[in-house]
Amino acid sequence: MKLTKYTHACIRLDKNGGEKRGGALVIDPGTFSESAEALDGARAVLVTHEHHDHFDVAAVKSALIQNRELELFAPLGVADTMRREAADALSRIHTVEPGTSFEAAGFDVRSFGGQHALIHPHIPLVANIGYLVDGNVYHPGDSFIIPDGISVQTLLVPVHAPWNKVSEVVDFVIGVRAPRAFPIHDALLNSAGLDLVEGHVRRLGAKYGTAYEHLAARESVDL
Repeated sequence: MKLTKYTHACIRLDKNGGEKRGGALVIDPGTFSESAEALDGARAVLVTHEHHDHFDVAAVKSALIQNRELELFAPLGVADTMRREAADALSRIHTVEPGTSFEAAGFDVRSFGGQHALIHPHIPLVANIGYLVDGNVYHPGDSFIIPDGISVQTLLVPVHAPWNKVSEVVDFVIGVRAPRAFPIHDALLNSAGLDLVEGHVRRLGAKYGTAYEHLAARESVDL
């Protein structure tokens, strides 16, 4: 499959053209991302949680209305929002609970976690679902939940957020121990800050068998 990174936390996965169940799946098209571009022609969109940097209501609504093949999979709060916004697409909007498995756009998906990482005690917690796609790519959303009982092959790493610090980012990479890792959740850093954080992740992750690679917005890699 091909993985394309968009700005911040949004990624798109495309099945190889020759695969029988070929399709495109998008995770977390938010307001910081090129959401309309990422969603163009997709058959499924997965949203980890309701924060706007992961869930662009207007873009997802437009995509659901224009593309009758597109299905949405998300926690209850996100799913209910889209049921109100795109009533004509009710049959294509699915609520996801932690610890479940389903198929989306020809991809096998498993869900993990359930709760957003703590930002501050005065800021309410929201539901957060991490997604493992085709037993390969793991997008944790805004959490450091490590999938249990499986070996992740490709880890998407939230490198910077109001809820994390560098030591936690490194420990997440070490804990998952995926052979490959790429950045997400990086829009709040300038180039100097990104270089600093990625340097730590690359150097320390390598000690535990993880090859961390930078991906810029709109850059793709074959998995």
